[in-house]
Amino acid sequence: MSFSNDKDRKFERRGFGDERRAERPRFDRPRPENVIRAIGDKDAAPQVAVGGLKEVEALLTNEPLKVHRVLFMHQSGNPKLYSLQKLAKKAHVHIQQVDSRVLDSYARPNQGVVALMNEKELLAWEDVREEFFNARDTGERKLIAVATNIEDPRNLGACIRSCLALGVDLFMIPAKGMCGITPSVERTSAGALQKMRICRPDNLEGAIGELKLAGYQILGLDADTETNLAGFEFADHAVIAVGGEDVGLPPFVKKQCDAVLRIPMMPEAHSYNASVALSLGLYEYARLRIKN
Repeated sequence: MSFSNDKDRKFERRGFGDERRAERPRFDRPRPENVIRAIGDKDAAPQVAVGGLKEVEALLTNEPLKVHRVLFMHQSGNPKLYSLQKLAKKAHVHIQQVDSRVLDSYARPNQGVVALMNEKELLAWEDVREEFFNARDTGERKLIAVATNIEDPRNLGACIRSCLALGVDLFMIPAKGMCGITPSVERTSAGALQKMRICRPDNLEGAIGELKLAGYQILGLDADTETNLAGFEFADHAVIAVGGEDVGLPPFVKKQCDAVLRIPMMPEAHSYNASVALSLGLYEYARLRIKN
């Protein structure tokens, strides 16, 4: 499915709740000056937006991993929107209640609902799980990076860029609590976004638990530990996780870690940027494994 505008596609509109005929949902990127920001970076290009009950329902049913977030009209009183909210939650897509002016600024007509799209369709955990389990049996090295609680799209884009450069096989993010794969993420990644495999499990905690049971070494990066990153002995099958710089690793990740590693830092500094911390952790793992 293309993320480009299609001015030739015609809809027959009969009213708020009536049927409409269309080949597929229409994908539009609103003009930046027209958008009333619901979320995210006010200086960035808006995400592609899809408006309409049937259009959003089709996306959530058939391609939920293309959807970052669904915006609903606040206190609409429309039972069809309530049913669509339940579908979004079932698909593990984050929802947000907003004023009708915000919806109209993204897409018109919208019937009280707008889906904001990722710049790239993400992978489900079920799509890649067997590959990483089988690697334990074959001895093939695998490195997975996990990022949580990152709200700045430039930070997330930098994480993706470092993952590609340092040989990460899979980058995992949670279904909620993160910025989406926005135009700012794509721009900051400097082309790495389209090359890096990104997985959004329905249950990130469960996916990490499965990897731990399969024999992967689960490692976290956090300042609140005495174990130093430098000189740490890594396994050939590892997961390296980082949290947002203000909140650190979430408890559901930290409790599964075989070790939480501290990056050396001068006491005057408060913390590392999340993308810098992840880059340092990945470099320490990769420096003896990547051949020039």
